[in-house]
Amino acid sequence: MTANRSPALIEVDRLMTICNACRYCEGLCAVFPAMEMRRTFADADINYLANLCHQCGACYSDCQYSPPHEFNVNVPAAMAVARNDSYAHYVWPGFLAGVFDRNGLLVTLLTALSLAAFIVGFVLWVDPAALFAAHSGDFYRIMPHNAMAGIFGVVALYAILAFAISLTRFWRDINGGAPIGLRDFGRALIDTFHLTYLHGGGGGCTSEDKRPSPSRRLFHHFTFYGFMLCFASTSVATLYHYAFGWKAPYALFSLPVILGTIGGIGLIVGPAGLYALSRRRDPVLTDVNRRDMATAFIAMLFLVALTGLLLLALRDTRAMGILLAIHLGTVLGLFLSLPYGKFVHGLYRFLALVKYAAERRNGAFID
Repeated sequence: MTANRSPALIEVDRLMTICNACRYCEGLCAVFPAMEMRRTFADADINYLANLCHQCGACYSDCQYSPPHEFNVNVPAAMAVARNDSYAHYVWPGFLAGVFDRNGLLVTLLTALSLAAFIVGFVLWVDPAALFAAHSGDFYRIMPHNAMAGIFGVVALYAILAFAISLTRFWRDINGGAPIGLRDFGRALIDTFHLTYLHGGGGGCTSEDKRPSPSRRLFHHFTFYGFMLCFASTSVATLYHYAFGWKAPYALFSLPVILGTIGGIGLIVGPAGLYALSRRRDPVLTDVNRRDMATAFIAMLFLVALTGLLLLALRDTRAMGILLAIHLGTVLGLFLSLPYGKFVHGLYRFLALVKYAAERRNGAFID
């Protein structure tokens, strides 16, 4: 426990002390069984529990000490603030922690537009006539493959480096060198792919309505699997290009296009649904001062999918050049914002689930 704790850490510590004495909510999610393994809560414990929380809202609805009770127990909101603080605490480089914090949507959109403008300028500089010509879907007539791969390679490597450093900091802090087995990673993967703890104790989340609903879990599935299918599409296309020498554009019924199309639809439906739910979410359950970054993330996913699908539909027309620039700009903007926005919650949460699986398997009590 540090001497200069943030208000968020102090509040979660207070709430966990109360909840540890009550234990009424222990069957709702992973947070409360993990809490029960502790008598005291160091900063690293709180960051671990905050990222283990899926903010389903069930504990707030079930709690006999939630407002207006004098104990004022609001675990989802306190965890949301502590979780957002943890992203800034572990992020690399640290000076960028606040860039997307309160103006995430504006900064991310401006980044994407700036990158799209750069790509348009690049094309105009190389071959002005190419931007508005029809190229039968050949993107590399607009921007050469090596130039495109080079730009995306640099941005991807930077994002991977930022993720690696921040996740290493988080893991070392919350785990402290405790032994982890392959079965713990396996259990965490199952919980991640099934979104186990968005069940809210059985019926679903209550963060949008006092009645449990599976909607939030469903739209998370659309978003997660849509993203993974788009990643698979890019990976298959890369394999085609470098391993087999099969150059784009690929036919509409080729594997990269099929994967990308289905994934793009998922990234339209999922983010749109999550945004609609966020507008209905009870603000008392959220970090109201930092909802903008979550909006930025789902908006960028939606725009990447929308521009990608439009590009596919119009790739044989004269609109392809501008659409390609807009699509590449949104993708690059998304990649640059990933280490500093809402995307990291999935990675931090996975590591928290790994630790929880190990603790549950070992049955360890941590004083």
